[in-house]
Amino acid sequence: MVDGYGGAALAASANEEVWRRGFASAAALVLTLLFGVLVYLVIQSNDERDEAARSERQSFETIMAVRNIEESMARAEVALGRFVINGDSTPATIYRNERRAAARQIESLQRIVRGYPAQAERAERLETLYDAYGSELAAITRLTSAGQNFDALARYNSVANSQNGVAVIATLDEIAAYERTLLSGRSAARIETNERARILANLLTVAGIILAIVALILAYATIRAFRQRFDADQRAEELEDAVAERTAELEALNAQLRAEVAERTAAEQKLNQAQKLEAVGQLTGGIAHDFNNMLAVVIGGLDLAKRKMAEQPERANEHIENALEGANRAAALTRRLLTFARAEPFLPEGTDAAARIDTMADLLRRSIGEQITVAIEADSDIWPLWVDPHQLENAVLNLAVNARDAMDGKGELTIAIRNRTLADDEVGDIAAGDYVQIAVTDTGSGMDDGVIEHVFEPFFTTKPVGKGTGLGLSQIFGFVRQSGGDVRIDSTVNEGTTVSLFLPRFDGDVVAPEAPAAAASGGNGARDGLTILLVEDDQRVRRSTTAGLEELGHVVLACANGPTAIDVLAERPDIDLLLTDVVMPDMTGPELADRVAASHPDLPVIFVTGYAREAIDGEQFSGHAILRKPFTIAALADAVANAAPGNRRAG
Repeated sequence: MVDGYGGAALAASANEEVWRRGFASAAALVLTLLFGVLVYLVIQSNDERDEAARSERQSFETIMAVRNIEESMARAEVALGRFVINGDSTPATIYRNERRAAARQIESLQRIVRGYPAQAERAERLETLYDAYGSELAAITRLTSAGQNFDALARYNSVANSQNGVAVIATLDEIAAYERTLLSGRSAARIETNERARILANLLTVAGIILAIVALILAYATIRAFRQRFDADQRAEELEDAVAERTAELEALNAQLRAEVAERTAAEQKLNQAQKLEAVGQLTGGIAHDFNNMLAVVIGGLDLAKRKMAEQPERANEHIENALEGANRAAALTRRLLTFARAEPFLPEGTDAAARIDTMADLLRRSIGEQITVAIEADSDIWPLWVDPHQLENAVLNLAVNARDAMDGKGELTIAIRNRTLADDEVGDIAAGDYVQIAVTDTGSGMDDGVIEHVFEPFFTTKPVGKGTGLGLSQIFGFVRQSGGDVRIDSTVNEGTTVSLFLPRFDGDVVAPEAPAAAASGGNGARDGLTILLVEDDQRVRRSTTAGLEELGHVVLACANGPTAIDVLAERPDIDLLLTDVVMPDMTGPELADRVAASHPDLPVIFVTGYAREAIDGEQFSGHAILRKPFTIAALADAVANAAPGNRRAG
């Protein structure tokens, strides 16, 4: 009887356990379904919230576009007024650029409101009115360009109240007002959808917690059922032994991993140090070799000139010319190093690449030798670029010298300048658009894929030790990327190489390449007898520059620092030009120029720089002439002639 009652109790307990587990499983299933429904609602709510946010952002973009158009039009009208009054070309350039900017912004506005018929119709009407208004303003620019300033001013005053101009502003206000009305409703919709998404997210979190608790309960019940089938003590002992054994294994493995990490770290440090030493050694060897060659030319030329000065002055002059050429090559190498180190400021301007490269033809032929045929091919109407013209010239010259070395001094070099319209990812990572391609092609030994993969790395060179620094192509790569473009290399071993620079098209005016000034023959190109204030902290450079200016016929007041220069300016109102070094103690050249501008706003300033680094940036150079160290008397005369009162270039 006892056994019968015991068996019945065990059966009842088993049935009760089955019911509990079945109920828990059913509850878990229901919660899982509810959880899935909540996930779907959260996703749908997030989509609605994102759509409301996009609509609100569209309204903000529309209003901002309207304001940008109004600002561009206002700046254009102000610049046009200045152009009409003084006839200066700088406001005319600003007027044209601002008119183009406003036109682009109207196109952007049309894209923003494309999906909204009412606003799209207003944007189309705005473009028509803007074009009509532009035609009225164009008549003013033509009168001013023809020298009819009074007629242009009268027309400017009448156009100020033009119906087209008033209609443009009214249409812009109408677009902005309509968008503000939409913005109110869209902001409310975004707030509402955000709140709904937050509530659903909270519900989803709560459901997840409940589902996790149920899962834990089920896991607990399962473990309990298994433990009822096996002996708890025996299983615990086995588990403890297994855990102890596994822990020991993990500790041993962890110690081994720590030792391997320490060994790898030490190896990486040694490798990095070796790579640094190799790079420094390669750079030092190349620079030392190049500088020794240049110094040998300079020292040898001056020594021979000294010996021939009295008996054969013509031969002495030839040796001096050779020494100057060596010094100029050393200066060019120094500039390449500064550019690589980002110590040369980036001074972009509207540039005609074909015209720039055409003016380099003689320099290229002298640099690569008479046994290499140079051909320059350019499309008609090459698009302008927004680049630093000096860095562009250096890039082309570096490519030509590399091509000469690849051809062993004999062959054909072709420089092709083409207008190209590229698609996305057609060349590197640059975006689709209009570009100018400058392709330098040689008939040399070519390169395999392994060399091409590393050519843009700093200090990488295939030349023998001491024959090159490995900076040329890395400098070109940095310049092109800084200008918004990319570089592509196409090469076949034993057939030749083409290096193509792709630089983005510039929608603006071009600064024509400067022609050699009359200073080359000793004249200053401006009125004689200028009174020049020279500021230079290095005594030897100050003495040399003073002698050069006096040789050109100018009166020189030399001082060693900015504060002294300010005192001299206060005492001498007859100073015509300020020539100042850039990096000086106490007060830099740009700081001195800013101080002088307050009391002498019309005084021309020439910056003299050999190493700019962090003391200045490109913006501080803007509006002033720049003379780079080292310079010749001809370059000094040219800089003074261009900056002298009465000879300053507009813009």
